[in-house]
Amino acid sequence: MKNPKRYEGGCLCGHIRYTATGPARDPHTCSCRQCQRHSGSLTQMWVEFDREQVRWTGPGGQPSTWRSSEWSGRAFCPVCGSTIGAIDDAPTLALAVGTFDSPNRQELAPHFHSHISKRPRWWGLRDPRKT
Repeated sequence: MKNPKRYEGGCLCGHIRYTATGPARDPHTCSCRQCQRHSGSLTQMWVEFDREQVRWTGPGGQPSTWRSSEWSGRAFCPVCGSTIGAIDDAPTLALAVGTFDSPNRQELAPHFHSHISKRPRWWGLRDPRKT
């Protein structure tokens, strides 16, 4: 791939840092209870990469993980506790978009929302300028 896109990011304290190279796949939001509890938010936003597309560049190396299901573990910084993403047994790795240094890139806009039924009914974005 000629001039692949690069995404850099990391945890709150900088102990865990990464560079992801290549296309960001399946950007989406999720409101399942695991995502809610892992992120501390009603909705987590993810983007996927193949494992070999991500290099751990910070002093902490790879993030710590907690086995959250039969096929995946939730990744976090062992120093500050920041959510980093989910590392699946398959070659897929999902990074939390909020950890990106530049999360405002258009290609990171979510394409779908998983487990939307798990979000509170009152959850939604409201533009106060339109009320």
